[in-house]
Amino acid sequence: MAKVMVSLKIFPSDIVADMKSLKETITKSLEGKATIYKFDEEPVAFGLVALIVHILMPEASGVMDEVERRLKSISGISEVEVLVSRRIA
Repeated sequence: MAKVMVSLKIFPSDIVADMKSLKETITKSLEGKATIYKFDEEPVAFGLVALIVHILMPEASGVMDEVERRLKSISGISEVEVLVSRRIA
């Protein structure tokens, strides 16, 4: 089965001093469903930093919806935006 690489922009609900713990929480929440390829940080405004998360997941029905649901349920995340989704052979 092919894999999909999805890049998501995650906006924290407030200015986060410790991005490391947010990254760990995101990684743990996706265990068994998707794999984190890498994290990037993007300054937004006034000290707010968004996370760009690159995720590898199987190309199966419902996986993307489950990943988004898990991310949105994390305390401290206000918004999840899909930037790019591409199939990897």
